[in-house]
Amino acid sequence: MRKNVFWLFVIFLVIAISACGGGPAGGPETEGEEAAPAEEAADSNAEVESEVEDAEVVPSEPELAAELSVYNWDDYIDEELLTAYEEEYGVEIIYDTFASNEDLLAKLQAGATGYDVIFPSDYMVSQMIELGLLAEIDAAQLENWGNISDEFKDAPFDPGNQHCVPYQWGTTGIGYRAGHPFFDENPPDSWAYLFEPEILEQYADEGINVLNDQRELIGAALLYLGYGVNDTDRAHLEEARDLILTAKPYWKTFNSEDYDDTLLVPDEVVLSQGWSGDVATAYWNTYEDDTEDGNWYYAIPSEGAVKWLDNICIVTSSERYDTALHFVNFLLGAENGAAITNYTYYASPNEAAKEFIYPEILEDDSIYPSEEVRDGLQWLEEVGDAIFDYDEMWTAIKG
Repeated sequence: MRKNVFWLFVIFLVIAISACGGGPAGGPETEGEEAAPAEEAADSNAEVESEVEDAEVVPSEPELAAELSVYNWDDYIDEELLTAYEEEYGVEIIYDTFASNEDLLAKLQAGATGYDVIFPSDYMVSQMIELGLLAEIDAAQLENWGNISDEFKDAPFDPGNQHCVPYQWGTTGIGYRAGHPFFDENPPDSWAYLFEPEILEQYADEGINVLNDQRELIGAALLYLGYGVNDTDRAHLEEARDLILTAKPYWKTFNSEDYDDTLLVPDEVVLSQGWSGDVATAYWNTYEDDTEDGNWYYAIPSEGAVKWLDNICIVTSSERYDTALHFVNFLLGAENGAAITNYTYYASPNEAAKEFIYPEILEDDSIYPSEEVRDGLQWLEEVGDAIFDYDEMWTAIKG
């Protein structure tokens, strides 16, 4: 913790003046010197007091806790950053992961305590705010808040960024196996490649994965049917449910936690609904210098797709708020933001980080899509009481 050197100097100076002055409080007079007149000593002390009053008080860093509990998506940060924070600030990071927003919410609602910093997605932020699960923050108190692009500030799910700050953003689309004969002739540019039986029959026996995520999977079905991802019309939701149930027999797995490592990279499937960064990770993990290519490509369907923003938030029940806020500010640093994107292959809302992000990531339009493509993207938003209809549809889908 930074100490205020000026105050230590002032205290020392006051003691020194008091010790060197004549009279009972100052000790015996030095031989050959006269004692300083009382008026002169008083004037000197008054000058020191004046300097103390006029001095600028430099704010010190907060008193940091011995440990901090961080609850994040699986494989969603360069853990060397966690080590760097621990070594620089002496705070032990207790790190745990979750598989979906619903899992995160369920754990907190079940009474799980001890978590400090969490990383919910956009629509879940508004739901957690309504449930009183997120502490308020003042973004202006974050030294690195200015690094965040204006495009990602003041999002509809958290007006004024009163509870969270942006972490990573991306899209939800289709990952497909490069070199597959069917996809070479028919690039999967539509959600039909996930839902239409006559298309699925062409490659279903080689494996298809969908995200084990209620809003993402139902949202994709809604988009294919021509509706919005936040549709609350029960008839439309039932239509989406039926579409999914028709396609379900052709799917091999529901996996949103580690599908890039366990399904894409080892070729356990040839097509997957996926998040942009995960498919990009699979591409680079299968990249060959000889061919100058990887095994996985990514497409954003023509019907549109989800544009999502994951966020850094502090849990209301946290007893280490100041340390949590300090850690949030650490993650917003330009080089730290770049380290996260260089590891996850997801786009960063941190504008200052672009200076340090690998060029091949910045130039990849599957990670940083064009403005034209962005126009067809939609946020997932909280759907109010219709969430009970979504839950009912999801139970039928997974049953």
